[in-house]
Amino acid sequence: MSDPAIGLVGMACLLVLIILRIPIGMAMILVSAAGISYLLDFSTMLGQLRSLPYEFSANWALSSVPTFLAMGYVCFYARLTTGLFKLAKLWLARLPGGMAISTIFASAGFAAMSGSSIASAAAMGRIAVPEMVDSGYKASLAGGVVAAAGTLGALIPPSILLILYGIFVQQPIGKLFLGGLALGIITTIVYALLILIWAILRPQDAPRVDISNLPDERKEALRETLPALLLVVATFGGLFAGVFTPTEAGAFGAFVAICIGFVGRTLSWTGFLKALEETVSTTCVIFIISIGANLTVRFLSISGADEFISDWIIANDLTAFQFLLAVVLIYLVLGMFLEPVGSMLLTLPILFPTIIALDINPIWFGVVLVKLLEVGMLTPPVGMNVFVIKSVMGKMCSLGALFKVVSWFVIIDLLIVLLTILYPNMILFII
Repeated sequence: MSDPAIGLVGMACLLVLIILRIPIGMAMILVSAAGISYLLDFSTMLGQLRSLPYEFSANWALSSVPTFLAMGYVCFYARLTTGLFKLAKLWLARLPGGMAISTIFASAGFAAMSGSSIASAAAMGRIAVPEMVDSGYKASLAGGVVAAAGTLGALIPPSILLILYGIFVQQPIGKLFLGGLALGIITTIVYALLILIWAILRPQDAPRVDISNLPDERKEALRETLPALLLVVATFGGLFAGVFTPTEAGAFGAFVAICIGFVGRTLSWTGFLKALEETVSTTCVIFIISIGANLTVRFLSISGADEFISDWIIANDLTAFQFLLAVVLIYLVLGMFLEPVGSMLLTLPILFPTIIALDINPIWFGVVLVKLLEVGMLTPPVGMNVFVIKSVMGKMCSLGALFKVVSWFVIIDLLIVLLTILYPNMILFII
């Protein structure tokens, strides 16, 4: 059996282990270790296991992962985002579907602090869903809107997925953040337009809510939300202006969030410790998967399977457009079964050589990739955002009804992806 064939067999074994519910990080480590040992020798494999995890983890840019995670968890436990929905509601609730549109914009604001779609969906689900249902909204629409809007959490900076992508393929994180911001804003606006059209065509699902509010109420809501808004502006303004590195931006944001929480007495010591605990546990999971992915890269490189696949695609005269359509299908299927970090790091070692060979902009591809990964958070049978919202809503509506609503957002997302493939400057103009 040739070396490339061994690499391909190894990837098939990896998929089998994942189907058997072996944690993806451990599965990648096991398969890669076995493959390297077979291709070279056992002592070389042990040397790789000793050196590679340290070499990867010692990458300074990786320290931005726990700092941005800490910023998001502290903001969540300090309730710095609670006022976002109230502020958006006071300004937008009178529109057709105004409360749902408010939820989308509030979720976009929360995304700028959390970097996690699940955290965004869970937080906004507790705040927005009860208010929408009490205001006469159809329960499945209320939940579906929050589940879909939660996907903005992984697209709008600080996106943990974009950070990992940038580190993994050695692309500037600042530019990836700018691309994610552009596509995140486009997605937010298109989601809002979808709700507006839905409310006009089916007003019984999203009735108008007449919220009588005075300018003073709006000013008070803005005053409540101002610390969170200033935190986002200062953190990412400094990052995009070149004042901060990504790591420094995350550390600054986490420190300021802690100060705001304690000074404003919205963050308790219990909440602070929970934020730290979740930061550490999430970071550990991400690092284990990332180390497994790096070992997989080494295994595929030694076997030559990555070059074999890239050469095969080029030899069959696939255009960049055809290749990207195949990529969309791959991630739609993977998104049904795997969580985003695992899907991305599992496939990048195979796809990235072809991306470079076809002269596809790696910054653009990274942003579109994260968009595709987030579509997987909405598709059955493992649409994590939908399950999170179902746990928040309880018996308000069925899981099937939620998936039916989010299917419209999935269609919109795929149209956005198609447009970005046809017109890549939708993302690249801001970089």
